[in-house]
Amino acid sequence: MSNALIKRESTQQRIWDLPIRLWHWILTGSLIAASVISLAFGEHSSLFPYHSMLGLVMGLMVVLRIFWGVIGTRHARFASLAFGPGALLSYLRGAAFGGAPRFAGHNPGAAYATIAMLILILVICGTGIALSQGNEGIKELHEISVYALLAVAGAHILGVIAHTVRHHEPIALSMIHGKKIAEPDQAITSSRPVPALVFLLLVGGWAFMLARDYDPATQSTSIPFTSFKLQLGEAEGQEEGEGNHGEAAQQSGERGSSGQNSHEDREDDDD
Repeated sequence: MSNALIKRESTQQRIWDLPIRLWHWILTGSLIAASVISLAFGEHSSLFPYHSMLGLVMGLMVVLRIFWGVIGTRHARFASLAFGPGALLSYLRGAAFGGAPRFAGHNPGAAYATIAMLILILVICGTGIALSQGNEGIKELHEISVYALLAVAGAHILGVIAHTVRHHEPIALSMIHGKKIAEPDQAITSSRPVPALVFLLLVGGWAFMLARDYDPATQSTSIPFTSFKLQLGEAEGQEEGEGNHGEAAQQSGERGSSGQNSHEDREDDDD
């Protein structure tokens, strides 16, 4: 297994490549921003379309992560996440009662959290697109998936804190400088700066095109390189238009009632 256990005499080695580190922090920032917009401001806020655009950015990032999980460096590949349920239970037991082994790359808990987050983000993006097309029946699944993603992310953060306290190793910093305590044969030879630049260009270009095609009047945008339109929120004047329609109908009814009364009064005078 490429994700070998760490021995006591291990030293700082380069473990995480630059694409993985950029992916980690951009996804974290996007998830926090999208959650704050949704939970703090709500779906009727003028900011809500940006929540949807952030979701589309995260969707692309998951696709790129899957690609990098096949051709990336050793600890970024999905092979390094291949832990069975027994390995996960053993690790969680050790983490709870002491004696949990340390790993050069992902430990079993982080591996399962990573896979769960990738799946949940894809589900959230898919159901979000369905909602934008008027499929309200999918809303409950979308919301459940969002809360499940936040729960998994929260559990992952608690795991990082527990590891830092138990082993006196601030592993969160490893996602900044890319280094962890590991054996020399577990190190990667390059941070892969060129794929990292390509990743930034793809994600940045995708976000730019979503924002460029965004129409505030209709609160809609197009998926880049397609003519597929997405409704990201309520169009300006939609609620006002509904209110005016109701008011107009009420006034029309009042006019009709007034006209009927006048007609009845004229008939009484003729008599």
